Amino acid sequence: MTLQPSSSPVAPALPSADLLVQAGPVPDANAPLPASRSPTALALRRGLHHGGFMIGAVILGGIVLAALAAPLIAPHDPYAQDVSRRLIPPIWNAKGTWDHILGTDKLGRDYLSRLIYGSQISLLIGIAAACISGLIGTVLGICAGYFGGKVDAVVSYVVTTRLAMPVVLVALAMASLVGGSLKVVVLVLGLLLWDRFAVVTRAATRQIRDQDFVAAARAAGFSNARILFQEILPNIFNALIVVATLEMAHAILLEAALSFLGLGVQPPLPSWGLMIAEGKPYMFFQPWVITIPGVALLVLVLAINLLGDGLRDVTAPEGRR
Repeated sequence: MTLQPSSSPVAPALPSADLLVQAGPVPDANAPLPASRSPTALALRRGLHHGGFMIGAVILGGIVLAALAAPLIAPHDPYAQDVSRRLIPPIWNAKGTWDHILGTDKLGRDYLSRLIYGSQISLLIGIAAACISGLIGTVLGICAGYFGGKVDAVVSYVVTTRLAMPVVLVALAMASLVGGSLKVVVLVLGLLLWDRFAVVTRAATRQIRDQDFVAAARAAGFSNARILFQEILPNIFNALIVVATLEMAHAILLEAALSFLGLGVQPPLPSWGLMIAEGKPYMFFQPWVITIPGVALLVLVLAINLLGDGLRDVTAPEGRR
């Protein structure tokens, strides 16, 4: 007898238990999606794992706290003079004393107290000069990058003219004409250090001025001022922060140079550059009088540069995950 083939369809083979175990549980279609991390949380997570950023932040934070708490932690009045106790060496020297941990200067003023109060002047000059130059350079750069054409040509000419002038020589000339003081140093540095802000802002604005969100703002009838400062500026703010840290360190070094030459902060203010200048005649016999403020200046500038470099890495969009 001949067997007829069955007309019923063949049932598909069921997956084995091993395959089900390897595939894992079937995701639920109704389950909520995992919450995405905010840009702030991502930047904070990356910053905590960035060595240079953390080192710079810790050092700079310590200096800022010391500057803010100077009246509480300074052991002596930084302006009090006692010639009978002049040029006392630091505590690590055999003739040092715990009453003056870092010694005294040529007028008997406590070096540690003047160093702590000097951090206030350095930070004040750095922050104020960065704010003034940042305001000037950001306005010029964002206008040049957004409008282009004649505006871009005029701003580019102004930036080129500024780059043709040496900062140190112009600062020396202006300080010698007007006279050295804290206000003069802040204004001179603020009016001379805006070129990097303008160049970076112009380039960043040109990159995003044709993006969809800017075109949507134009279509919605937003004014140019609103587009510039509410749409474009927040998207280039991370680049401005990095430039601000670099210019802050630059301003602190220039202030120290002007004060060293006698055209910056005037005595008896405890500027670190002025402390180095006052200790210059004693550098071969009491080298600590220039070594201590010099090392303090080095540490502050290094911390600001590490922080700025870390901010660039932390806030870079291509590095976010």
